Amino acid sequence: MAPRVLVSDKLSPTAVQVFKDRGIDVDYQPDLGKDKEKLHACIADYDGLAIRSATKVTGKLIGQAENLKVVGRAGIGVDNVDLAAASARGIIVMNTPFGNAITTAEHALSMMMALARQIPKADQSTHQGKWEKSRFMGVELFNKTLGLIGCGNIGSIVADRALGLKMKVLAYDPYLSPERAMDIGVEKVGLDTLLGRADFISLHTPLTDKTRNILDAKALSKTRKGVRVINCARGGLVDEVALRAALDAGDVAGAALDVFATEPATDNPLFGYDTVICTPHLGASTSEAQENVAVQIAEQMSDYLLSGAVTNALNMPSISAEEAPRLKPFIALVEQLGSFAGQLTETAIKGVRIEYAGEAGTMNTRALTSALLAGLFRPILGDVNMVSAPVIASERGISVDETRQTKRGAYDSYVRLTITTEVQERSVAGTVFSDGKPRIIQIKGINMEAELAEHMLYVTNADKPGFIGGLGTVLGNAGVNIATFHLGRQSRAGDAIALVEIDDAASPQVLQQVSDLPHVRQVKPLRF
Repeated sequence: MAPRVLVSDKLSPTAVQVFKDRGIDVDYQPDLGKDKEKLHACIADYDGLAIRSATKVTGKLIGQAENLKVVGRAGIGVDNVDLAAASARGIIVMNTPFGNAITTAEHALSMMMALARQIPKADQSTHQGKWEKSRFMGVELFNKTLGLIGCGNIGSIVADRALGLKMKVLAYDPYLSPERAMDIGVEKVGLDTLLGRADFISLHTPLTDKTRNILDAKALSKTRKGVRVINCARGGLVDEVALRAALDAGDVAGAALDVFATEPATDNPLFGYDTVICTPHLGASTSEAQENVAVQIAEQMSDYLLSGAVTNALNMPSISAEEAPRLKPFIALVEQLGSFAGQLTETAIKGVRIEYAGEAGTMNTRALTSALLAGLFRPILGDVNMVSAPVIASERGISVDETRQTKRGAYDSYVRLTITTEVQERSVAGTVFSDGKPRIIQIKGINMEAELAEHMLYVTNADKPGFIGGLGTVLGNAGVNIATFHLGRQSRAGDAIALVEIDDAASPQVLQQVSDLPHVRQVKPLRF
């Protein structure tokens, strides 16, 4: 029996034909995603579900999808998919991470031009029979400075077009190497420098804990008077209330927004301002982009359902069926090593070195490296998968080197990751024990065996008496229970590390109290 795919959102007819041509039984119901009851009632009949943004793939829907094997999102964002629930059921979630890049970049540039020349309001005024030439005085883009917050795939396209307009382009991106910045013709700067120099600021970064409200009241207070802000990336990157206050104060001359903290945006603090342009999340809304992502997701889903090939999956590595059992525990290990380093890295990464020793060196290290890079980039870039991670490294000029070693030391097999940043090198190593679970075995050259858990504290300190007692007292007084406690040190009275598993996340107040303890040099919360 042929696999069955439900298309519950509007998708290009060409994509539907791709399913048919590949021998897939496709059911095209583009409005079904808006009818939860009908969708829930029929989802058990399908092997695949192709969606855009209207269909909400909730945990409840997944619970009723008895035969569902793959969800394909025609586009980048998967905010409407419960990834954890899908993973728990073994359902692969795919997206099309690169199909909208040019379209989104062009929309950002269109918004910048419209903002510079007040085109929407001038158009409206002229349609009303007015002739208000003096009211709509604009500014040139020529020789102005554009500041890009985020300079990955889309940001670099915006930079290229802006340079063609003879603008000066600054870029703030922790993962952009100086060499890559030079190649694409932008000046890499810190965030404060960008805020102080840019005439226009355009955001091109995912929404993560580190980027949420990256343009808040404090950041906006550092901008040049008369700056103009463009956001076609993600709602939540700009504090909308703070932006309104900056507009009222005359510090910000205008803003152009395609995305909002709450969508659909039927009400917003920025609505009604003459100097604010708003569009309803149109970044990917061109016929070319819609066609590209629709056809791409149809091909990917067909490949998986017919042959088992996995492409652009957010919750499964691209590996063959034969390799999967052997690779699975090592995939988990390298993702944890990458995530560990990524959560601790705050400056630009210049290079990544990965050493595979023993059994790990005989495996598909390309898949392992892709999984490691995905774990490394995910803490700051959000939705990154094994396919997009190597591309991200290449775009940012990050060198990635692999070496294979024979068995060395006490472990039959291990993986060591070394990150080189602008200010330091950081290394972490791990292995897979006989129980199939990954373990950390070394951090910054300090030997330590630890299993990573959901909530952890990473503390670096001087090896002095009283540290353990002080840490335990702070956590105990705050009601934070310690599950496991791992210690290591370079030498007596030298540098030491504590890796502490706790039952629940520590509050910022608790983290500050730990940081204030004598001998503590750094404390960072980690999540796995």
